[in-house]
Amino acid sequence: MSGKIGANKNSPAKFFKEVRQEVGRVTWPTRKEATISTIMVLVMVIVASLFFLLADSVIQWGIRQVLGLGV
Repeated sequence: MSGKIGANKNSPAKFFKEVRQEVGRVTWPTRKEATISTIMVLVMVIVASLFFLLADSVIQWGIRQVLGLGV
């Protein structure tokens, strides 16, 4: 471990230049791709919510049956 601490740091100007170059290489999604992805995420959130609601209800019912709290 020889050498100075921080000897390999880049200057802020070089960092921002490299960031700008990377942003230029990014392939941005089209409006249609972004819309479809958003709709897919919303559908999956709804499906997951319904699944966990059902699972929670089944577990709640089972615990009530085991503990004798069911009516």
